[in-house]
Amino acid sequence: MDDTQGGSGAEPPWETAAPLVRAAQAGDALAMDELLALVTPYVTRLCRPIAPHEAADAVQESLVAVFKGLRGLRDPLAFYGWVRTVTVREAVRVARRTATEEPADPADLARLTGLHTDAGTELPADVRDVLARLPVRHRAVLVLRELEGLDEAAVADLLGVPTGTVKSRLHRARSSFRKAWSR
Repeated sequence: MDDTQGGSGAEPPWETAAPLVRAAQAGDALAMDELLALVTPYVTRLCRPIAPHEAADAVQESLVAVFKGLRGLRDPLAFYGWVRTVTVREAVRVARRTATEEPADPADLARLTGLHTDAGTELPADVRDVLARLPVRHRAVLVLRELEGLDEAAVADLLGVPTGTVKSRLHRARSSFRKAWSR
């Protein structure tokens, strides 16, 4: 999914970010600031459904990890993929650390669950609650597969688990959501 919130116009976001990445890696503090500002909406969109109670902390931890690890990025055009990996790992870590389950953002839930309401209205609280009760590992798989549109292999790589584990978690998460929703 190319909705990374980066760049303007027709230029892909990774091409917009590449010169900033190179400049930031060379020590340009203004480029680093601009790069972090460019990627913050994308990081936020990933963190919100994975660590709903601690989304701000997850975003902060992710941006710090991006800041600290940027010099090690070899291909500036791979910036958004690398940011996604860093962000998902940080969001899962923060969500596990806090162990508090709360509803995700309604707009993200609509895309994630496919349960849309009439235009301009918010999803019902019970939909948010159902998703919030899923374990972090299931929410993370749902977000990456359904919201980000990644295939099982890419999700497995991001989460550092086998593809079979992703498939079983995705199946369990969807099943749990459906069962809880139908009650």
